[in-house]
Amino acid sequence: MVIADAKKYLLFMQIPPFLKPGDTVGIVAPASWFPYSELTDGLRILRDDWKLNVIEGNSLRAQDGPFAGSDELRRADLQQLFDNPAVRAVFAARGGYGCYRLADGLDLTGLQRNPKWLVGFSDVTVLLSLFCNAGIVSLHGLMPRQFGQPERADALESVRQWLFGEVPDQYTVPAHPLNRTGQAAGPLVGGNLTLLVNSIGTPTDIDYTGAILFIEDINETLFSLDRMMTQLHRAGRLRNLAGLIVGQFTDMRDSASLPFGKDASHIIADAMSDYDYPVLFNFPAGHVDYNLTLPIGWRVDLRVGETGEVIF
Repeated sequence: MVIADAKKYLLFMQIPPFLKPGDTVGIVAPASWFPYSELTDGLRILRDDWKLNVIEGNSLRAQDGPFAGSDELRRADLQQLFDNPAVRAVFAARGGYGCYRLADGLDLTGLQRNPKWLVGFSDVTVLLSLFCNAGIVSLHGLMPRQFGQPERADALESVRQWLFGEVPDQYTVPAHPLNRTGQAAGPLVGGNLTLLVNSIGTPTDIDYTGAILFIEDINETLFSLDRMMTQLHRAGRLRNLAGLIVGQFTDMRDSASLPFGKDASHIIADAMSDYDYPVLFNFPAGHVDYNLTLPIGWRVDLRVGETGEVIF
């Protein structure tokens, strides 16, 4: 079993207190704009079903081009919730694009004194990485704009369980022909591949050493996927991993003029050919209806054999 330097994470990662009915949470739109009416079901679930007191950020009703208000407004929304000791969790209402523009101006001093959950995925990956670097576990999971969609009911329940302390023992994934068997342990890191690659060399770059890396993406070309995997390899980010979990790569596009000749899974498998740690393919997380919640920064065991198991 590979543990490597994972224990350095374990020494300082803080798990925020789990929620209980009556707790205060905040919801903001740190990235792309959307109509406020699309939050109706999500707000109802948070307030009526989960019995939480919800603070709504100004960004939920703001628009500045493609963004939910200016960078300054969206950053201020996050900062106020991070600094408020009464707030127990912060939800990103949606992803899109925009978190990357405001991550470096956030002060996490208050957040480190009073850790709280951050929930989101996709573009929110840059904020999940920010939390990871600050030593606070966060949740890669469904966002409130999607809460009321019937096809995402299982993903919603997965978020609720993690937030309220009903932590699953493990996730089990069926066998995949490209899996590489083995066992490993380490902190779970990662998220959206594009954001991870774009963070290399920035303050939201993460330490991959001894970690279990999770990746997913949507609407990228196969050439772009190959380029990003090659960049991770060239930058040395794959060399010292303990293991890899490959999530869903949704709506990937080929070039009509010059087809790549391989699908996303085979491109990733090729990129991992120089390494011998376990690799689990087709994990149900990412831009899909069945989007299981993953705790970023949490120590996990990865076991890949006849099935794949992620053990918490």
